[in-house]
Amino acid sequence: MIKNCALAAAIVLAGLGGARAADLDPIAVRQAGMALQGGDFAFIRSVVAAKGDVTHVEDAASAIAEWAALIPVLFPKGSETGGDTKAKPEIWSDPDGFKKIAVALGEAATKLAAAAKAGDADAVAADTKLVGQQCGACHKAYRQK
Repeated sequence: MIKNCALAAAIVLAGLGGARAADLDPIAVRQAGMALQGGDFAFIRSVVAAKGDVTHVEDAASAIAEWAALIPVLFPKGSETGGDTKAKPEIWSDPDGFKKIAVALGEAATKLAAAAKAGDADAVAADTKLVGQQCGACHKAYRQK
């Protein structure tokens, strides 16, 4: 399985290090990455709901963990408006709180990946809830509806 979020992250990192970094639209990049993360999470939830082979969700969980590490840098000053962003101003007024949730998301996703690798369906189900809670916490505090 291709790591969707990891692929997006690689593209972002390559672009940020290149001469065309100024041409990147951080709003478009973060929206694409968040959509990929949402797809990965939907896949994980579907496997848990179907009581499927949880080892198959390891890559998706790892991709979410990798993406979570990039989330804070994708909200630079100047990207508060435009591009149909739903980002709340609190991202920029409370960057430490925003980063804390991103770190917690990464930690929860890493734990989920480890449980998936071990084939522990009960731990995968519990850790999937933790990942969802971190997503929800961020949306509640930092995303407009």
